[in-house]
Amino acid sequence: MSLKQSILQILEENRETSISGQQLAKRFSVSRAAVWKAINALKTEGYQIDSVTNKGYRLAEDCDILSAEGILPFLKLEYKDTDLYVSKTVESTNQEAKKYSAKKTKQRILIVANEQTLGKGRFGRTFFSPENSGIYMSIILPLNIEAINAVLITTAAAVAVCRAIQSVANVQPQIKWVNDIFLEGKKICGILTEAFTNVESGIVESVVVGIGVNFKTKPEQFPDEIKETAASLFSGKAPSVTRNHLIAEMTNQLLEICGDLNDRQFLEEYKARSMVLGEKIQFFRNNSWHIAKVLDIDPNGGLIIEDEQGKIQTLNSGEISIQWIKTEEKER
Repeated sequence: MSLKQSILQILEENRETSISGQQLAKRFSVSRAAVWKAINALKTEGYQIDSVTNKGYRLAEDCDILSAEGILPFLKLEYKDTDLYVSKTVESTNQEAKKYSAKKTKQRILIVANEQTLGKGRFGRTFFSPENSGIYMSIILPLNIEAINAVLITTAAAVAVCRAIQSVANVQPQIKWVNDIFLEGKKICGILTEAFTNVESGIVESVVVGIGVNFKTKPEQFPDEIKETAASLFSGKAPSVTRNHLIAEMTNQLLEICGDLNDRQFLEEYKARSMVLGEKIQFFRNNSWHIAKVLDIDPNGGLIIEDEQGKIQTLNSGEISIQWIKTEEKER
């Protein structure tokens, strides 16, 4: 790690405190001139660093540049050995993750980008991923689990994201089955899970969990087609945490839950946070939409529904809508 990176990590770890040039010089056994040079290099890269006479250096409260040095301090000790890559721009973090998965690495890898040019959502859709305002991340989990457990990863990820958001932002998000996170009735996060299975054994060797969060995207930035349904975690107000902090906490929560998928207690939290239980929904099957009522969520994360004919069935994948139902009811 270079002197500049080391100083950045110290500043990220001590955001509430000013650190003098003398302290930094002593810590890294360099001259104060070398510290000053490193600080200026960080400022050139866009970091807002306040310099106060007789106090020292401190990152500005609203400084929110993604970096490994900003994420690492918030990772739990047992997860600090996760390989971490941060980029300014990628086509898709999931696509980048696939390149590493193809090498059959057995290491956890976290890939983060400040912008995606071809962000991926479910069913081949794009995920709006503008620079400087969102969180776009993918985690490679080398699990070696049976396929039946792999379907729980998306469910686990939804709970992990909600826990992290509630922990650092003090709000209570909800889950729209199976992979969307909502806040105050609007979508703020999408999750895309992709598994890599050994064809001979049927064992899922690794899973890529892609998470996209609208962190501080302004309402006017959203494309017309999603303006009415999408929002940001910090919409119209200054963020109370950095993106780095939330990325780390989502990683902590996901790795903790996925450490033992046989312990399915997180499913009860998934149910408690569900915005569809007991609701009428519209679901897509056999090239058409159908109406049903949601009864429960099964032990594998499937959605148990009762259709208009009174038949009970379970949806293990697919797309549902509650917005259409609510709109219809308002118009009646």
